[in-house]
Amino acid sequence: MSDNAKPAILSGETLEGLDDYASVMDIFHASVRRFADKPAFSCMGRVLTYAELDRLSADFTAWLQQSTTLQPGERIAIQLPNVLQFPVAVFGALRAGLVVVNTNPLYTEREMAHQFKDSGVRAIVILANMAAKLERILERTDIQQVVVTELADLHAFPKRQLINAVVKHVKRMVPAYSLPGATPFREALRTGAGHRHREVTSGPDDIAALQYTGGTSGLPKGAMLTHRNLVANMLQARQAIGPALAEGGETIIAPLPVYHIYTFTVNGLFMMETGNHSVLIPNPRDLDGFVKTLRRVRFTGFIGLNTLFNALCDREDFRRLDFSRLHLTISGGMALTHSAAQRWEAVTGCPVAEGYGLTETSPIVSFNPVEAIELGTIGKPVAGTEVKVVDSDGRDAPLESPGELYVRGPQVMKGYWNRDEETAAAIDDQGWLRTGDIAVLQADGYIRIVDRKKDMILVSGFNVYPNEIEDVVAAHPGVIESAAIGVPDATSGEAIKLFVVARDASLDAETLRAWCKKDLSGYKVPRYVAFRDALPKTNVGKILRRQLRDEECEKAGA
Repeated sequence: MSDNAKPAILSGETLEGLDDYASVMDIFHASVRRFADKPAFSCMGRVLTYAELDRLSADFTAWLQQSTTLQPGERIAIQLPNVLQFPVAVFGALRAGLVVVNTNPLYTEREMAHQFKDSGVRAIVILANMAAKLERILERTDIQQVVVTELADLHAFPKRQLINAVVKHVKRMVPAYSLPGATPFREALRTGAGHRHREVTSGPDDIAALQYTGGTSGLPKGAMLTHRNLVANMLQARQAIGPALAEGGETIIAPLPVYHIYTFTVNGLFMMETGNHSVLIPNPRDLDGFVKTLRRVRFTGFIGLNTLFNALCDREDFRRLDFSRLHLTISGGMALTHSAAQRWEAVTGCPVAEGYGLTETSPIVSFNPVEAIELGTIGKPVAGTEVKVVDSDGRDAPLESPGELYVRGPQVMKGYWNRDEETAAAIDDQGWLRTGDIAVLQADGYIRIVDRKKDMILVSGFNVYPNEIEDVVAAHPGVIESAAIGVPDATSGEAIKLFVVARDASLDAETLRAWCKKDLSGYKVPRYVAFRDALPKTNVGKILRRQLRDEECEKAGA
């Protein structure tokens, strides 16, 4: 049997320093001392230094301990967009020994009620814009303490009043609400500043965060991420990405939601660990405002994903920016197409290094070495991480053979909150996590994701992976973005339907099908092509194939 025919496991290098830190807060305290005068986070022109982050988060800790009955181990929801209050609240809560429950600010009332009840949160920090939703579901939760903040609460006078007044009265983005007993965020900080706080010592196995999955099947589940999980992933990121960064010298653009595990770990934790500056973008969908911010900032790094790269490169004002200092661009959250990566590099001069991760892995599993990017792959396993693929018969597969990707390492979650059966289904007794992604382990040590297992299309017995189709379609100059799904077909079982957002209004279905035929086998060529003004996306910007499938099922059943 040749080596390539033997079951294969790829392993990252040895992880260094994991036993040096018992908790996330050990790293936090080291960073705020070491980088005290350097910028940690900024938003809408307001810069928060590491010393200020230390002081303000301590004030919030003191308020939690002196003015509430919350005890270490209890849960607090943080429902904020990318604003400075986010890191202050998160690190303040962790210093008090609380478990952070990151919550999407765009959640519906139903989604909020489920997550708050499921996690048993007893307190929440929420943006005033969403407070009306909370009012309507509060009695269905266990929340006893509400902290409300306005967008610019950490800005100085008079800019604070001006921004908050415009948001509330001009843009009318704050629906009326009534939450008797709620504490304004600034009042909590003022009260806390008058008291001493007590640092709660958390252990490696204590839960630091409940990070809810996207809920692509059934109700969202809370992944229990321990302090050890998050510390491991920070150190894994340092070994994978750190060589491309100057400690305390980088300015990194953070447009993706910081409540999402991708940005939470990379910008909220890892960039903090390296003493670097994260520029928080509250609303990246406001591309006009986003580009204006980029024009004012001398940025050296950019954390994004495929749809955002495409949207920015479509803009002339973005293409005119000064990219001379940009030397690191990281992609995650969804598959990176060749065309988006090549276009970004052509516009900015900076190649894109794609990584891969899951909520359940804190999230980083693999990353492309910045000095040796292999486009079309998700890189190599990060330090301390093992990966393998398992075929449809449950056997470990050899190199270059597709199968479900399994991951094992110190960043793998403790399990799903209050869901023992689902935990057992996700993690086997040897610690291997099933990812649900179809991958190939290459002979050169890189990993290639073929597709989501649940997104695979079966055409006349042949497996078809939407990523492959979308990558070919994305290379057409008249296409902005696309999504391929399977629809029921009496002859082939499933047929491929392609949804397209076109850059060129004259683009038609037959032209696209002809384009696909040049690079795809006949059974992979879409049978149906539908043009849309936009595709459904998650709040992170990942295209929702599931929603497109659901729409097609509803049509079929009508």
